[in-house]
Amino acid sequence: MWQKQKLTQFEGPLFKKIIHLIEYYIEQGILIIGERLLSERELAKKLQVNRSTVVHALDILTERGVLIRRQGSGTYINNQKWGVQAYSSINWHFPAHFYQNKKSFYHQKAEQIRKQQKRICDLANGDLPTAMIPKLLLPDISLNELIMYEKDSDELQLGLPSLKLQIARYMQIQFAMQLDVNQILITSGTQQSLFFITQGLLKPGDAIGIESPSYFYSLPLFQAAGLCLYGIECDKEGIILESLKKLVEQHKIKWIFLNPIFQNPMGFVMSDIRKRAVLAFCRSQCIGIVEDDAYSSLAFNDNLTTLPIKKFDCYNQVIYLGSLSKYIGRNIRIGWMVAPREIIENLVKIRQHIDSGLSILPQLLAQEYLQSHYRTHQQWLRNQLQVKANQLMHWLDNRFVGKVSYHPPLGGFHLYVSLPVDTAVQELVILNQLLSQGIIVSQGTDFGDNLGKVRLSYGHFDQNLI
Repeated sequence: MWQKQKLTQFEGPLFKKIIHLIEYYIEQGILIIGERLLSERELAKKLQVNRSTVVHALDILTERGVLIRRQGSGTYINNQKWGVQAYSSINWHFPAHFYQNKKSFYHQKAEQIRKQQKRICDLANGDLPTAMIPKLLLPDISLNELIMYEKDSDELQLGLPSLKLQIARYMQIQFAMQLDVNQILITSGTQQSLFFITQGLLKPGDAIGIESPSYFYSLPLFQAAGLCLYGIECDKEGIILESLKKLVEQHKIKWIFLNPIFQNPMGFVMSDIRKRAVLAFCRSQCIGIVEDDAYSSLAFNDNLTTLPIKKFDCYNQVIYLGSLSKYIGRNIRIGWMVAPREIIENLVKIRQHIDSGLSILPQLLAQEYLQSHYRTHQQWLRNQLQVKANQLMHWLDNRFVGKVSYHPPLGGFHLYVSLPVDTAVQELVILNQLLSQGIIVSQGTDFGDNLGKVRLSYGHFDQNLI
């Protein structure tokens, strides 16, 4: 593994070859997260290089956050992504199993259960359950009309004009927001929007802030774009302003990415006061905000304010990302971005380079949903999810006899739970006990959190399977 001839496949000076070798072993899953490396002296001896060369290589990887040095203990592969920077903008040469090999033992065991058992309670599944997906019918349109739509796809790079009008009306009804349709870009979902942003508005090495914990942490596209992620502490009203200020003092933060309404995984709703304060601070520091709004129409209480940050944005510093995947299912991949027109036009150029445009069919289905179904369906969906959430909390209280703690959800999809554990072994015991019952959960570490946290997506809770 650490023979000198292994270095010959890489170019550059010796210290860079050592860096590339270690990165290659991580990509291939030969070195796994948390694993301890050989000592500097042992590595130098096996690779037949000077110890100072090894030290130089390890120092660079440590600065980038790939490795962690623990005094008196050794050097380890970082098991967190906070602050990690990859240098390639997109490494298209990563093997297909790159991320799969980084899965923990628990993830691997959960995958086996999904494949082997039909009756499972998959509370790690954050998608809309099939039974809750509305039955949509395509409008009466001929094949020739569809062909003409596709033929004119170059003119529809911003999205179907009639769908953009429906989205503008939807935002007006939901949030009393007046939108210019020229500031709306239709995408194939939030992840495509994020990809466009990382490729068009950021560059490798840029620092971005995200909520800690956050589902953004689990997305590989940030690392693939070579960005440094930094966590912002949160409370029940959203990110803590003092934590954001401290982060900006320490790092040159260019953008912050927020999920302020029924945040994934914590479920909090950022208060309007906090939204205004975050906006004002970011404007004073010339920091842009990307707002992911996936759940705002799923409040259990009609009196709860779920206005997006974009509602309070007077200076075009917020890029708003909307999506229908949590309402009509992930297979109809339709989302939208609201941003200044010049940004929209620049990001469209990226899409023109990587694909031939958006498919018309999912846009027509999304338009049908917004025209005829969303009011009644979303009310029904809120009721169904609230029932599921209550059933899940009742089961948790009986199963753990009050030893777990959580905040009852205000809406959305997720319940974030603290388990009664102090060590990784204790956590694994509980997770394995749940797996033996066919119950799968998401670990808090998936979102950059600490030991003893789990996310439960109550839409998939079925008390008949427990």
